[in-house]
Amino acid sequence: MNKGALMIQGTASNAGKSLVAAGLCRYFTRRGLRVLPFKPQNMSNNAAITADGGEIGRAQALQARACDAEPVSDMNPVLLKPESDNGSQIVVQGHARATMSAADYLSYKKTLMPSVMESFGRLRSASDLVIVEGAGSISEVNLRDGDISNMGFAVEARVPVALVADIDRGGALASVVGSWHLLPDDERRLLRGYIMNKFRGDYKVLEPALNIIDSRTGLQCMGVLQWFADASVFPAEDSMAITAAIPPSQGKRDCSGRNGKIKIYVLSLSRISNFDDFDPLAAEDDVDLAYVPPGSAIPGDGDIVIIPGTKSTIGDLDFLRARGWDVDIAAHLRRGGSVLGVCGGYQMLGREIADPCAVENPEPRTVPGLGLLDVATVMEPRKTLRRFTARTRHGDDVTGYEIHMGSTRGPGTDRPMLTLDGVPEGARSEDERVEGCYIHGLFTSDAYRARFLSVFRGGAGGEKRQAYWKKIDCALDGLADHIEKHLDTGKLAAIAGIEI
Repeated sequence: MNKGALMIQGTASNAGKSLVAAGLCRYFTRRGLRVLPFKPQNMSNNAAITADGGEIGRAQALQARACDAEPVSDMNPVLLKPESDNGSQIVVQGHARATMSAADYLSYKKTLMPSVMESFGRLRSASDLVIVEGAGSISEVNLRDGDISNMGFAVEARVPVALVADIDRGGALASVVGSWHLLPDDERRLLRGYIMNKFRGDYKVLEPALNIIDSRTGLQCMGVLQWFADASVFPAEDSMAITAAIPPSQGKRDCSGRNGKIKIYVLSLSRISNFDDFDPLAAEDDVDLAYVPPGSAIPGDGDIVIIPGTKSTIGDLDFLRARGWDVDIAAHLRRGGSVLGVCGGYQMLGREIADPCAVENPEPRTVPGLGLLDVATVMEPRKTLRRFTARTRHGDDVTGYEIHMGSTRGPGTDRPMLTLDGVPEGARSEDERVEGCYIHGLFTSDAYRARFLSVFRGGAGGEKRQAYWKKIDCALDGLADHIEKHLDTGKLAAIAGIEI
């Protein structure tokens, strides 16, 4: 069988590239092919740890699951992790290589194509089909020089492209035609067709627009993908997904949970990372989870306040204080609420955060923490990357991963939040209402999630609660069915150079 490849690019960010790629991964995998996902360059602070000990974007980890494959660093050889408004950590083939400004990266990325092609070559040799996902918009011709993520890669690797347009946001006709007109002839030859995504309405109303696209570009329509309601089940790729989340109106705290719901508030930090940690909590029927936007106080009716991970712990601790959330957290605790810190949020809960090697800051800096746990953190240049399967101190099986800079020590660790393989992890306050740890992904473990929430369920367990990963796999199967129903998979296979 010939080695196939197909690249999914978009007319804009959030057009649905990741979703379409995941659906195609599961669809072709179910047809008996060995399929692997690939994204040359991603920008996201939601990262996953791979089987080979590197880190990649969460979207590629989900796509690997859609392929029934272990995620490896080659699936996302360049990952940009924003640390400020104008700077990112550059992760190459799974490992942090540098931190630089956007302007410096424009020059630096020209050196990365060999790494990108090396990773793509390994995946292609190990598969029947590679589904490649682009980044942002296909028509950002101002960024074409040295491009490794869109048509620059497609030309280098000679991979055919299908373009995804988001019809839900409007302007899809103009975005497809305009994208085609902005491309030079050699790139147009690789653009083999387009997909209308997120359609809700009468196809007869849309059909004239498709005829116009055909007459102006000659591009084939590969299908009109109807709105897929279960897309919300999948982990979000970046913080755009939570910026519009407004918490419910503030009210008096009720320990039983308003309307029988457990109220959880997650702080929307400026460099929030791995916030998909909390998707399994939000999926519970008796949990009401909301993200508190920067302009809002933490509502007074919460059971739990979560300080999530962040790509810039000291910067986001400043951000938290500037918005008065430290005062809100103190008031929340006085009302009898609980606080959880994960990774950077855990570091913030301690007495002090020191950055003697200027890992996060232009110069060495030490700042006081929130003082809610008797621990202190020292930032270190070496990044910890580890995933594991272990048992908690309660005997629950858990899977998770660590991805952080720095180490945390102090008397509070004598009351660990968890014990993994007999090793204490994290810390708790004496009254056990404040706790934190470095471990991401804990709440995907059904038994641990049930135990965590049982305190707020009056001690009740989670026997009737749904299995999180089963729900994800059911949604992936549903997406594959959706792809088969609405897209011309035969045309897509032919373009990719495979037979089904």
